[in-house]
Amino acid sequence: MSEVAVLQLMGLCVVGTGILILLFLKAVFVRVLGFVIIMLGIFTLIALGVPQMASLPPAVETFDIASVKTPDDLASIGQKIFFSKGQCALCHSIGPSESARCPDLAGIGAKLAPEFIYESLTQPQAYVYLDFRHEGLPQEYPARMPHINKNPIALSEQEIYSVIAFLQKMSGEPISIKVEDVLNIDVGEMKVALLSGHGGN
Repeated sequence: MSEVAVLQLMGLCVVGTGILILLFLKAVFVRVLGFVIIMLGIFTLIALGVPQMASLPPAVETFDIASVKTPDDLASIGQKIFFSKGQCALCHSIGPSESARCPDLAGIGAKLAPEFIYESLTQPQAYVYLDFRHEGLPQEYPARMPHINKNPIALSEQEIYSVIAFLQKMSGEPISIKVEDVLNIDVGEMKVALLSGHGGN
């Protein structure tokens, strides 16, 4: 017999006990107690009748270097990371939203240089965006941006650059992140490549 079946049987026993109290005992307090017992038993049976789903952590996206051939491949991986491991969509919206807890990222890849986006992801308090959606003075957004290259998110350098590629593609911008630079990543060299690549646009 399963655990749920045992609990349902116990719930039926509780309801039965409450009914017996109402049928055979005349004291008002005891009858009220019997009614309460019946209600608790019924609520227990209803709760046990609701289908239960296992709560599992999100699937971990892996950065498959062998599958990356074009900047679009890089952006595709970045999109997966944005909505899963990176947890970006928990606070950011893509398009106007009154409930967003952090800045709207629509068009951000066209508005900001890739090196600035990189800094915003790895040193989020270096420049704090203010919320102008409301009347009065602008305020800080309610959510504080984490360092995505550190725990608990801990994106690798390759994953960070793939997210930047996704933000550029989503904004309709040509992807300036070079696949070969990401595949042979070295943090210092990649920053130089970003700066030189952006300066040439």
